[in-house]
Amino acid sequence: MPAPATIMTELTSAKALGKAVRDARTKTGLQQAEAALLCGVGIRYLSDLENGKVTVRLEQALKVIAGLGLVLTISPKKPFWSKDGRTA
Repeated sequence: MPAPATIMTELTSAKALGKAVRDARTKTGLQQAEAALLCGVGIRYLSDLENGKVTVRLEQALKVIAGLGLVLTISPKKPFWSKDGRTA
């Protein structure tokens, strides 16, 4: 069986992260309550995360991301304030 295709998504907002989390949860067929229990967070927290609330706690978000089989990575990118891509 071939490996599933990897889809990379550039997250630029809390709303985008919330959508990615919700999409992953719904693909697994889990209801919010089930996913929250499996990820070790509250239902309210998961709802806030999926709805893009900007004040959610990062540590809990990382638990949800891992619990849903996702990985959060950071890679270099030209800073928005740089004219030529250099940081200095």
